[in-house]
Amino acid sequence: MVSVSVRPPTPASYQTYDERFLALIEPEAMLHHLAGGCTWAEGPVYLPTRDELWWSDVRQNRRLCYTPADGSVVVLDQPANFCNGHTLDLDDRVLACEHGTRSVVRFEVDGSLTVIADRFDGKRLNSPNDVVVASDGAVWFTDPTYGIDSDAEGYPADSEIGSSNVYRVDPASGSVAAMITDMVRPNGLAFSLDESSLYVVDTGWTHVTDGPRNIRRYDVCDGAVVGVGELWATCPVGLFDGLRLDEAGRIWTSGGEGVYCYDPDGTLLGTVVLPEPCANVVFGGAGRRTLYMTATTSLYALVLRVSGAGSGTNRFG
Repeated sequence: MVSVSVRPPTPASYQTYDERFLALIEPEAMLHHLAGGCTWAEGPVYLPTRDELWWSDVRQNRRLCYTPADGSVVVLDQPANFCNGHTLDLDDRVLACEHGTRSVVRFEVDGSLTVIADRFDGKRLNSPNDVVVASDGAVWFTDPTYGIDSDAEGYPADSEIGSSNVYRVDPASGSVAAMITDMVRPNGLAFSLDESSLYVVDTGWTHVTDGPRNIRRYDVCDGAVVGVGELWATCPVGLFDGLRLDEAGRIWTSGGEGVYCYDPDGTLLGTVVLPEPCANVVFGGAGRRTLYMTATTSLYALVLRVSGAGSGTNRFG
């Protein structure tokens, strides 16, 4: 059991920009502070068969678990290879992006780990950051340099590849192919509900003056990205990071003020305001109506009127 500072629930705070947002939120809902004491809370994934929420505390090199049934928080791993993003595959196995090993790994039922990807064209990856699994079983992940830039989130090293890309791991052969190579620092990613589009966050602002802090949308056909993509949204405050979709295809994405909700048409509908910048989100709980949010030092939860996507790559992580 981990000693955590938990604050009493407080009334949720929202900013509404479009009246459609009002149908998605519970006006009287309480914002629950589930755990504190993190340095950089990231990568939440909800495990429905166990009713558990796993997340990363990247800079303290640990993976934690919250159990809603009793409110307990435990450390699953420390050290945890500077893990960051997590997701579930089609068999509900957890996949993790590890800065420390510069790889994407899968947790098997027997507790062993399988390396899904650690190289591209014979060169070591930078530091995989976030990951999703398509309906064909292909693993897609982003590979910026945050884990090799310093010892804060990994082990300092030069990039062997020389760029930060988005990759696809073929489900049959295990081969790794670069799908997007024109981003500065690709970060969070999620497919549209029909998987015809891939939304990818670029946090290049951290490395380039006036660099990107946006979401780009790419067309996807037959397991490949088609075209150069389009600028889909720019973060109102701070940086986007992780993102997930609800059952209607709306995008819920983290940022400097909390969590931003966008309609599929690109309209900013509203914001769930948090006391600290948010890094990532995931839906879980009963009916997938709980929005879990990893925000700097803390894990928060808020019950919505809308459910998270119930199938495909956006289910629980």
